[in-house]
Amino acid sequence: MEQALDFTGARWFKSSSSGDGGCVEVAMAPTAVGIRDSKTANSPVLVVSRESWVRFVAGVKADEFGV
Repeated sequence: MEQALDFTGARWFKSSSSGDGGCVEVAMAPTAVGIRDSKTANSPVLVVSRESWVRFVAGVKADEFGV
């Protein structure tokens, strides 16, 4: 069983293009990225590998998701 990463005290940030609506924010760790609801600082954190995050961001930039 993998040990959960602790994002307490992490530096969270959200996209500069985010409006006042519902957004997510991310925090980088050496081997993972934490993702949470920006409106609720104590919300659960979704953790993905840095590799997965890089691929996701590249897909967004390439408009692979049609959003």
